[in-house]
Amino acid sequence: MRPPICGICDKDIEGDEGGLIYFAKRPSDIEWDRRAEDPHFVGHPPYAEWFCGEHYVKAKEFSHLTLREAIKKIQ
Repeated sequence: MRPPICGICDKDIEGDEGGLIYFAKRPSDIEWDRRAEDPHFVGHPPYAEWFCGEHYVKAKEFSHLTLREAIKKIQ
């Protein structure tokens, strides 16, 4: 898992502000999940991103989209 830094503004996320949001999966994300079943696998899901308090609510509105599509709308 990547450290909690906002995917929009690079702000460190502290305390209760912001959080991790999971977005719609692409076929390559489903393959990533399959590989992640290996107990030795380490990584951050390519369909998940951290958002600071300022961007969290807006990002949550777009969680039905893929991460790439959501980022475009949030910016």
